[in-house]
Amino acid sequence: MKKVKGLVTVQSPLDVAATVHWLETTLASKGATVFGKIDHAAGAQAVGLPLGPTTVLIYGNAQAGTKLMQIDQRIGIDLPLKLLVWTGADGKTQVSYNDPAWVAARYGITPEAAPVLTAMQGMLKGLSEGLAAAR
Repeated sequence: MKKVKGLVTVQSPLDVAATVHWLETTLASKGATVFGKIDHAAGAQAVGLPLGPTTVLIYGNAQAGTKLMQIDQRIGIDLPLKLLVWTGADGKTQVSYNDPAWVAARYGITPEAAPVLTAMQGMLKGLSEGLAAAR
């Protein structure tokens, strides 16, 4: 799989639907709000184009996101955060997301200026580790 700067991809042992459900439930239990879900495969099918299972979860926490926007409101174009759940060519489910520190660096925001970035990375790492153990 091609590496993309700032993008983290982890494998899920579950199919896309079960992964999305697990993520929605886990995010809610951690105090995050799931603002929306986009089913790209359904959109592709609606226009007669093939696309494997591909779903985006849009989620966030106003406490964390606002702290970043107080430093530079333009980061609001990249917030709330997103998780892309998709099936690769190998048939395995993947979860991809932008590293929050990478996104913040775009605006010159460092973890020293916004410790919330470290917390965001920790939550995403915890999600990745929890997902790897999910069955």
